Amino acid sequence: MKKLLLSLAIVTSSAAVIAQSCSPNQVWADTVSGGYGAYPDTILNFPTATVNTFYSTDLNFLVPAQVTADLDPTGLFVGSTINYFTVDDVVGLPAELAYACNVASCQYNGGDNGCANVYGTPVVADVIYDITIQITANVQTILGAVNQGAEFTGYKIIVNGPTSSVPFEVIEPLTVAPNPASNKVTLSGVNPSLKASKITVTDITGKVVHTIEPGNYSNYTFDVSKLDMGIYVINVEHAYGFDSIKFIKE
Repeated sequence: MKKLLLSLAIVTSSAAVIAQSCSPNQVWADTVSGGYGAYPDTILNFPTATVNTFYSTDLNFLVPAQVTADLDPTGLFVGSTINYFTVDDVVGLPAELAYACNVASCQYNGGDNGCANVYGTPVVADVIYDITIQITANVQTILGAVNQGAEFTGYKIIVNGPTSSVPFEVIEPLTVAPNPASNKVTLSGVNPSLKASKITVTDITGKVVHTIEPGNYSNYTFDVSKLDMGIYVINVEHAYGFDSIKFIKE
């Protein structure tokens, strides 16, 4: 059930005062369709920061009240009540940035939406910071309450200098199609300028189930027909960091 229970919406907030107090954005609760994982996906990502300039953005959290088939393709926990989830950490932020939830415990009941403000003034320019959002969900099963940890990778904050910038042409968002897929999928967006060093496909436990040899290509098509049904993650390691994208094998 890893990577299933948190929906994230990233929206830019006004830079007001340090230690921002965010308010959950009801728009996301009204419009999110209940898909698994991060919402919207890492294509939107964090807004770009500028060195020596105050930065502020809000994360809006949304989690369903119950586990649905979309959230758990294995069916093991479908129908189980999600008691609550806790935002444990936002790992990889620039040292000068911190985050603060709208409730001190960073804990939210199933069905609720909450938020956390990421704020601070970065001092190192022309850097891409890979961000991992870590949560723990408490799910009520027939055997009792179970805690399930999850990590959401593929997020990043780019810190640009006042006049220079990280070359955006090398960080084109990854896409995968078709999704869901039954036979073959095509990974796109691996710009050769990324200098990809490793491309792997992992299941939701993190086990590597397929390895792709990087080359001077932007698109990679590979066979998934022999994979079990479920959620998989394509991971691309490259000269500018790390990116990942999910797909469903049906």
